[in-house]
Parts: sequence; C-alpha cells; structure tokens
Amino acid sequence: MRDNGVDDGGPSVPLVGPWVEPLLDHLVAFRRDVHAHPELSFHENRTTDRIMAELEAAGLEPVRLEGTGALVEIGRGPLALALRADIDALPVLEETGLGYASKVEGVCHACGHDIHATVMVGVSIVLKQMYDDGLLKARVRVIFQPAEERMPGGALEVIKQGVLDGVPRILALHCDPRVDAGTIGTRIGAITSAADTIKLELSGRGGHTSRPHLTEDMVYALSKVATDVPAVLSRRIDVRSAVSVVWGQIQAGSAPNAIPATGYLAGTMRCLDAEAWESAGDLLDEVVQQVAQPYGVDVKLEHLRGVPPVVNSAAETELIESAARAEIGASGITLTPQSMGGEDFAWMTHRVPGSMFRLGTRTPGGETFDLHRGDYTPDERAIGVGVRVMAAAAVRAAAKIREDRAVSA
Repeated sequence: MRDNGVDDGGPSVPLVGPWVEPLLDHLVAFRRDVHAHPELSFHENRTTDRIMAELEAAGLEPVRLEGTGALVEIGRGPLALALRADIDALPVLEETGLGYASKVEGVCHACGHDIHATVMVGVSIVLKQMYDDGLLKARVRVIFQPAEERMPGGALEVIKQGVLDGVPRILALHCDPRVDAGTIGTRIGAITSAADTIKLELSGRGGHTSRPHLTEDMVYALSKVATDVPAVLSRRIDVRSAVSVVWGQIQAGSAPNAIPATGYLAGTMRCLDAEAWESAGDLLDEVVQQVAQPYGVDVKLEHLRGVPPVVNSAAETELIESAARAEIGASGITLTPQSMGGEDFAWMTHRVPGSMFRLGTRTPGGETFDLHRGDYTPDERAIGVGVRVMAAAAVRAAAKIREDRAVSA
C-alpha cells in the first residue's frame, strides 16, 4: 500500500475504510432493529420498508420489488457488477436473551440475514458517498432478495423481475459462525451443495400389533425406508459426489398396540456435485419405491427440487480476495471448505459469473455457534468487515470496467 492510502494491487482505487468507520454505530443500530423484528420468507414487509428508508435517507432511489425485497443502483455509466443480500428470517425460537432479541414469537434471524442486509445497506451508503466524491467510476446494483430460506428460493422470483438484466458479474456473502470476526473465507469452485426436500406418505391397512401379518406393518416399513434409502443411494452414486439423505421428521401411530394405517417421513437430500444432483433426483424416486414395495404399502413421494451448488468463478473470487487483502490484510483471508448447506444464490451464479464469500462472525476466543439455531449470536464487528470488503470489491470492479472501456476505445 502506498503512503497516500491507495492499494497497489490491480486498479488504483482508494481504501474504503475511512467511509465505513463513521457509519458503524448507525449500522449496528439498524441491524438490531431488523433483528428484533424478523419476518419469514415473502413476508419481509417491515424489513423492506426499513431498507428503503435507509437508502432514501442516504440520497438513493431504491425500487421495491414485487411483494418484498428491493433494488438500488449507485453511480452512473456502465454496470460494473451486482451485489446481493438475502433478508428473510427463520421459523426458529430465539434463545439468545439479548436486549434486542426477536419480538416475534417463534421467528428469528438464526442464519444471519440481518447481518447480510445491514452490510449491503452500509455498502450502498458508502458507494453513494464515494460516487459523490468522484471515486466510483461506474454503476453498481445492490439487490435485497426475499425468501432465501424457502426452496427453491426467492432468487428465482427476483430473477424473473429482471434483477440480473445487464449484470456482468455478481457477489454475495454469508455469515460463518465458525470463522473469527475480522476474517473472511473464500473458495474457487462449489462452495455450497445442492439441496432438495423429500416428503413421503405411506399408507396401508392398520391393525392390531398381535397380527402384523394381516396388515401392512406401517412402522416397520417406515423404518426400513428411513434406513435403507440413504444406504442404497450411497452405493448407487459415486461417493465423491457425497450424496446425503438425512431425515428430519418421522411420524406414525398413536398407541403402542395398534399398527397405524399411515406414516410420514420428511428430510433433505444434499449433494456436492451438480451433475450427480441431477441423476440422484431420478434415482431417489426409484429407490424409494423399490425399498417400500416388499412391505405392501402405498407410497406418495413429494420430491421438491431445491437449489444446485453455488459455484464460485475464479475471477470473481480473486476480485473479493484482492479487495480483502487491501482492506483487512492477507492474513484475514482463509480457505473455506465446501458446505453441505444449500443456498439459492446458486440460481444467480448459474446465469452470470459470481462468487460468495464467508463472513466470519465468531468472537475470537469465544463460543462457536451454528446456523439455524436459536442461540446464534454473531459478533457485530463483522458488519464493518463485510462492508469494507464488498464496497472495495465494487469500487475495484467499477475502476476496471472503466479502464477496459478506455483501452478498447
């Protein structure tokens, strides 16, 4: 870095830290307000209103998407890239005990989307200020997307509304409670997994437990499906694809001496590889029928195809890493493993080159939480890191597209 505060790597662009620091207290207050009022997928009305109000107060002109969510553009000229944040919460009871804990019974931001939204509000404000100062050389689009938590995801809905029209590249982030605040995790290639939802209803003749031969023994059949379907799939699909079927619900019966006539089983199928995901879907349906057939039960299978893996392109990942090296130092970047979690940002990276990075939210030396748990408590210092890296990446992309156009002219 030069003494004048300009990063030497890649396009000569200013460091964004001086614009970020004065905003941090305000952004933390914004995040706590959103956190206290979580909203489920496609119902993020208050959250959208709060985002719109913040952007308008900064002198921007956001556009509300159909239903919920918002889009805002900063700057003028060619579109350099888009940035995306998801904004919905989960049907999970908060257990943090914080003073700004969820005021909505049974709903909370257990996945960090309140952090994601706050970071992108901060990025939008910073980029507006830098544009006003003549330091943003192209146009940046910021997307506040609803319903990431509902498969196959709100990304598909907003794509239909044209949010990717003209977008040459796109970036996103996701909180990671296993990475320390102050650092980020990056990866070239698949960073998440494909994820489907599986729902099974089994039916047959119920009866007395003393005469199972006169019934379709529902609980036994249900248990065989639960154990044998994952086992068969693991031997029919290349193990390197890591297909994983895990059940989250199993229900049958109400009395110890009565064989029920119906049973229910639901879970997820996850896969590291997009190609294997396509073939595993057809194979799953076949295996379920084959496993259940000997027990005479009827099977109604609802297989909800979810999302493919998010595949990070090399150029976009390098853009993130270049920005992070300038803003937080090379030691603040770690290699993140591929997650078995699903993420609908994949639908966007299937259409334009993109990359998602992991934003560390663990207090250094503190407790390691997990996502989708009611006790998840991210370190709010991660907000400033996220804003700096994302804003710096946007400024660098804008400078690069302007330089490329100047050279071609």
